[in-house]
Amino acid sequence: MTTPVMGQQAPKATKSAGLGLGALIALTVGSMIGGGIFSLPGDMAGSAAPGPVMIGWLITGVGMLALALVFQSLANKRPDVDGGVYGYAREGFGPFVGFTSAWGYWLSAWIGNVAYLVLLFSTASVFFPAFEGGNSLPAIIGASVLVWLVHFLVLRGVREAAGVNTIVTIAKVVPIVLFVVVAATAFKAGVFTADFWGAMVKIDDAGLGSSMDQIKNMMMLTVWVFIGIEGAAVFSSRARNRSDVGKATVLSFVGVLALLMLVNLLSFGVMAQAKLAGLEAPSMGHVLADIVGPWGLKFVALGLIVSLLGALLSWTLLCAEILDVPSREGVLPAFLSRQNAHGAPSGALWMTNLCIQLLLVYTYFDDSKYLGLVYLATSLILLPYLWSALFHLKETFKTGQSPQLVDILVGVFATVYALWLVYAGGLIYLLVTGLAYLIGLPLYLKARAEKGQPMLTKADMFMVGLLVVLAIGAIVKFQSGALSLNG
Repeated sequence: MTTPVMGQQAPKATKSAGLGLGALIALTVGSMIGGGIFSLPGDMAGSAAPGPVMIGWLITGVGMLALALVFQSLANKRPDVDGGVYGYAREGFGPFVGFTSAWGYWLSAWIGNVAYLVLLFSTASVFFPAFEGGNSLPAIIGASVLVWLVHFLVLRGVREAAGVNTIVTIAKVVPIVLFVVVAATAFKAGVFTADFWGAMVKIDDAGLGSSMDQIKNMMMLTVWVFIGIEGAAVFSSRARNRSDVGKATVLSFVGVLALLMLVNLLSFGVMAQAKLAGLEAPSMGHVLADIVGPWGLKFVALGLIVSLLGALLSWTLLCAEILDVPSREGVLPAFLSRQNAHGAPSGALWMTNLCIQLLLVYTYFDDSKYLGLVYLATSLILLPYLWSALFHLKETFKTGQSPQLVDILVGVFATVYALWLVYAGGLIYLLVTGLAYLIGLPLYLKARAEKGQPMLTKADMFMVGLLVVLAIGAIVKFQSGALSLNG
């Protein structure tokens, strides 16, 4: 591999050599289907009964469809805006809001990769007991080796890595489809409706609460399994045809939603909820083993490992891309847009994977668990989604244009859903978001200084003050033990 001179920029791929519709769909599906779907039966059963789960999926389906249509619409109407959630926030509300969107999305992406690594090696303990828990010393060493293997693969070039991802995405869908077919044959209506609203079931000696409580409890998990829906939009600058970005987003959403709902709801008809909630990850494997015998767990475990490897690759690509565009536009420091001879954003990759490595070491000493990392990663992506929905509304009512009813409805539904997610996530994770955004502020100020731009406007200073208040609240919660990564 040839390394360019410091600061030298490798040219971006030409349109004829860009990512086609299939590669964009694979990147989006590969980003959404990671580890969440394989643990969905147990995770959901611990939060809600079938009735509230169905209502929750209805809300999620409408809300995420609205977000998917937002990304499709913006990709078609504003093909001049690169960088997905970052670009929309910056174009609509200024550089500082763009920074918060890019920074929050990037944090969510690489923290999610750490969650994937913990789950991957926890699953591998089915075959190699030394990896038990996913954060034992052998697991951390194995995860570290894997991080840097993926790192150097992506450094070979985004198109090459995307090609590998397409193959992996096809492979990961096979065990999920098999599970759906087998679970459908074993489905029992009596088991599914036994405690439809969760009035009697107890998880860890505690009830599930009201239907509204159950719906709120499951919302962070539904967002987690859909994170990546914006994947094609993030890669818009590398797409062969801009129109493919919107198509890839909607097609990926429909396919993944169908798989998620089938896996979740069919499981409630195979096994009692309390038993489902007590299953270890990957709970899908344990459900399949209950139907077909022990080989079912190992089959799903292999599928999950393949899936997580693919998701790790997809999200490594996304991590690098979301820093590349804002760096080129002076919202993040210039070193993050440095590219090597293969056109890969090497500066962003190095910072991303060094952060992953540090958090991996932390999970060993802190005994951090998969779900704790999932909730943290999910909370950090909520505001970037909200900015995109608000930008769509702003574009819909742009002066001099006659707004279409469908655009108004899409924008309103997406905005209301994004606000609902912030509410459902709860105060504690909103505090963490403030702290995380504040930590990245020096990078924004450095980028502004590099470009000779004003540091902060009055509106920016107000937002920074708000972040300081949230950060103080998060630190207090950390010190009191009310917040940790233990899940």
